[in-house]
Amino acid sequence: MESNKSKILIIGVTGRLGFELAKASLNSSHPTFGLVRDSAFSDTHKSQKLHTLSEEGLTLIKGSLQDEDILLEALKQVDIVICAVSSKQVHEQKILISAIKRAGCIKRFLPSEFGADPDRSQVSNLDHNFYSRKSEIRRIIEAEGIPYTYVCCNLFTSVLLPSLVQPGRKAPPRDEVSIFGDGTAKAVFMNENDVAAFVINTVDDARTLNKVVYMRPRGNVYSMNELVGIWEGKIGKMLKKIYITEDELLKKIRDTPYPENMELVFIYSAFVKGDQTYFSVESSGGLEGTQLYPQITYTTLQRSYSSEIMQCWASTTEH
Repeated sequence: MESNKSKILIIGVTGRLGFELAKASLNSSHPTFGLVRDSAFSDTHKSQKLHTLSEEGLTLIKGSLQDEDILLEALKQVDIVICAVSSKQVHEQKILISAIKRAGCIKRFLPSEFGADPDRSQVSNLDHNFYSRKSEIRRIIEAEGIPYTYVCCNLFTSVLLPSLVQPGRKAPPRDEVSIFGDGTAKAVFMNENDVAAFVINTVDDARTLNKVVYMRPRGNVYSMNELVGIWEGKIGKMLKKIYITEDELLKKIRDTPYPENMELVFIYSAFVKGDQTYFSVESSGGLEGTQLYPQITYTTLQRSYSSEIMQCWASTTEH
């Protein structure tokens, strides 16, 4: 391994994004460590991931976000910390921040965000503190004077895209489609492995220190009207379009119990309020990943349609 590469600790390596982050870190020749809970080793799927990463060179450290002493020992071995735990564990990063402050050796902390910018969300009255918890973590990091990079990659292609943004579905419709609002608000989709490649490039980049990095590549920014148009072109058929007004969607969000309504909240945020694209990256003081790292080849949405997602969609039938 190259000695000038920062040593990276990744928390959450058995998750979908955490696994890709660990692979990208190892592929970039960073000495890479993963903090792993004991329970992960008895989970068949997670233990297979850990075995794969270990074979590629990942150093495993047993521990959890609840144990500050173990965290402290792990932090003393690294330069960079990337947290990729689930949204349910966002507040558990408070102990990690305390340990980072005590360790005094961390050059950069990337907290668990990897979605829309929590400071720019316009759905805080609906999201059961989903975004405010992430904003709270940001404020603690800044108050403690910990060097950071926040990464906002918006939507993963594996989440809403396979259903064509149809709540409760796993496959796209072939007869009629619901379109939220007027269908013109644009959202951003990214593959997890592409996000990981961009993230790992930020860790030793002075330009991204104490900055927000947004993933907003031109080939991955689409409205619902555009997504439906692409799908209609693929299947050679026009769908019946049912437009769901903002008021109708808000009523459905309020009538659906939490947490089942969170998918609707995310759709409202992205495709009605336009939370991912209503502001310009430049005016916000942030940086855009594909402009920073033009050498990274990312999967465009059109390529996603014609590859693994399209294959999934093409094999489905209306039930």
